[in-house]
Amino acid sequence: MAGFPEPTWGTPIRMTESGRLAVPDEPIVPFIEGDGTGPDIWRASRAVFDAAVERAYGGRRRIAWYEVLAGEKAKRLLDDWLPEATVKAYREYLVGIKGPLTTPVGKGIRSLNVALRQQLDLYVCLRPVRWFTNVPSPVRRPQDVDMVIFRENTEDIYAGIEWPAESPEVAKLVAFLQGELEVTKIRFPETSGLGIKPVSREGTERLVRAAIRYALENRRSSVSLVHKGNIMKFTEGAFRDWGYALAKREFRDRIVTERESWILANAEAEPGLTVEENARRVEPGYDMAPPEAKAELRAEVEAALALAPTHGAGQYRSKLVVRDAIADITLQQILTRPKSFDVIATLNLNGDYLSDALAAQVGGIGIAPGGNINYVTGHAIFEATHGTAPKYANLDQVNPGSVILSGEMMLRHLGWNEAADLIIAGIDGAIGARTVTYDFARLMDGATLVKCSEFGQAIIRHMAPAD
Repeated sequence: MAGFPEPTWGTPIRMTESGRLAVPDEPIVPFIEGDGTGPDIWRASRAVFDAAVERAYGGRRRIAWYEVLAGEKAKRLLDDWLPEATVKAYREYLVGIKGPLTTPVGKGIRSLNVALRQQLDLYVCLRPVRWFTNVPSPVRRPQDVDMVIFRENTEDIYAGIEWPAESPEVAKLVAFLQGELEVTKIRFPETSGLGIKPVSREGTERLVRAAIRYALENRRSSVSLVHKGNIMKFTEGAFRDWGYALAKREFRDRIVTERESWILANAEAEPGLTVEENARRVEPGYDMAPPEAKAELRAEVEAALALAPTHGAGQYRSKLVVRDAIADITLQQILTRPKSFDVIATLNLNGDYLSDALAAQVGGIGIAPGGNINYVTGHAIFEATHGTAPKYANLDQVNPGSVILSGEMMLRHLGWNEAADLIIAGIDGAIGARTVTYDFARLMDGATLVKCSEFGQAIIRHMAPAD
């Protein structure tokens, strides 16, 4: 592959005809070590990955690491921030990992992270959030946080369809909006920058489908569709509606919507309850609603009651609950009652806010993992969710937890759960023993301060022996 050497050993991961990953015992896994603190973090992380795989499988499996280039190292060696050979490597070998990358300075230059997601159509940003014992937290009960966020990765305002204020493009767009579509709501059209927010049915459905499948496979209790549809009715509101429709169409026997559960519970508690009385219990404003709204509510109740053969007599209690929540309320409730949320499916900007806010509750972005996945093609890149922190570069100080936990996600994605479990046990043990890097040590009583590389070794020492 032009630009850097081909891998010298290992076997590519492939997708089967049934849409599942076929993972060899020595898979080729491309990696980008990252900019700034990336090399320090990668050295510590790779040692943890290799130790977990060796301990779990006794030499029967190992990863054929294949370095590819992006960011400052690629610019320095190849005069290209994101070589095509790097994109081809991730496309060819399906599953990879990367450290933090610098976003190049300059007008019109987009984030390298976003570029990789868009070129490989990695439509899910998967962000599990959980707390490890003794990790410093600003909230009283961080142990209540155990959520998995499915953030749509390719649409919404992150599509980057925007133009600067006072540009010819904006003038043309304003003229079209005001002339052809009679838009009057642009308050200061002469000085406004404009952007477009695409949200599609297809993009929504594939995200929600992935979230529901994950929840079912991992015995999660609920999927919350988080949106701002009360204001953006035809984008975020459509996301909610398309999500519910997909859930009912493809997973009808395995899911129940939250409102359906209320209707079924009302009927179960009071067998003689009429449709109208049930509607009134579900929607307290029923009596003040216009006739067409009342008819819609009664139809909703009748549709839920028709599920009696598969969901009645308490059967709905064993189903996955699909619900929706307004984004700003969700940002409050993940603080005040985090146990109410389990799997969250949401649009790009909402997901960005939610995942970082949740990370702050369980130790910060430095220990938050992430994966970017296309469940149809099998492509996936797992990555650090933090920045490059260049002032700490080559000092062997920073917390490698984000990349290590992203690698744990990658191993689980490959089906190597035994190795992934060892990493979790190792991190739990190291942090539980208060053997931590400076970011945690300064907030802990009785902590043992260690370097980045030493934290990796502490994780290895605390890995439980494989059965």
